[in-house]
Amino acid sequence: MEILEKTIAEIRPPDGASSQAAQKRLDSLTKPPGSLGRLEEIACRLAGITGKPRPGVARKVIYTLAADHGVAAEGVSAYPQAVTPQMVGNFLAGGAAINVLARHAGARVVVADFGVATESAKHSALAVRRIGAGTRNMLREPAMTRAQARQAVEEGIRLVEDADLAGTGDMGIANTTAASAITAAITGRSAEEVTGRGTGIDDAGLRRKVSVVEGALKLHRPNAADGLDVLSKVGGFEIGGLAGVILGCAAKRIPIVLDGFISTSAALIAATLAPGAKECLFAGHRSVERGHVASLAWLGLKPLLELDLRLGEGTGAALAMHLVEAACRIRDEMATFEDAGVSGKK
Repeated sequence: MEILEKTIAEIRPPDGASSQAAQKRLDSLTKPPGSLGRLEEIACRLAGITGKPRPGVARKVIYTLAADHGVAAEGVSAYPQAVTPQMVGNFLAGGAAINVLARHAGARVVVADFGVATESAKHSALAVRRIGAGTRNMLREPAMTRAQARQAVEEGIRLVEDADLAGTGDMGIANTTAASAITAAITGRSAEEVTGRGTGIDDAGLRRKVSVVEGALKLHRPNAADGLDVLSKVGGFEIGGLAGVILGCAAKRIPIVLDGFISTSAALIAATLAPGAKECLFAGHRSVERGHVASLAWLGLKPLLELDLRLGEGTGAALAMHLVEAACRIRDEMATFEDAGVSGKK
């Protein structure tokens, strides 16, 4: 059995008994039932995902995957493609926003090259999973072959390591164009509805970007029910890798905090391949990218934060990890009515 099929077969539904045990613990704490709202929901979902009534989140990992996109040639980004390898270097040096926020969250950042056009300099901390030197221009031809799409997903699966909590992140000039095309293809929304300004393009640039997404979808007609077909025709190597990370974590019962629009497009791919993977996901935040609303709705996810972020890298996931840890601390460190000698509800 191939690694992709094996991983999908290992994904199981949440454990209801563990969720119930977590809820019972929460209801015994010195507060009115349900008064901590979504923190209680997080704690119960963590229990169901992991199969443990009181799981910890001490070991946190954020996967920041990088690759380039041939569609950048269509002028869909405000930044040149040279920024991708430059930012990979910044990640490895610890100077990017994701490094700062991951340190604050107590998370380790795994930086992986899934297909940066200019191969990165050797670095002991860089995970090299290159599928190619960037995708092809999806407006002219499929972004990659189906074999490359499968390879990207499977390399993402292989990247997953044991952890208590995982986060997803990305880097790749023009990857919001790929994410928009994926989102339109899978959710059935129009290109205009799901295509935003990305790195900050002007009105003319946005019109051009919408036209590029429309043109690619019309040319390739990706099959919304087949994640590998969508990925191969209009996706990106790092997006495929993130889909693999999501599937690999789901198979290992590791909760996953999604970052923004790019990460969520990867979740769309993962969910078409294994619908059960959706149960392991938390939406870290809601991006200002207009397509993010559509992708979150399709996945049935409610964001934990809304901070007008649009950077990527895993920054929103790192910030949301604080809330996940807070939910665990409430569950474990708060006194029960019995312990504190406090009268319960009449």
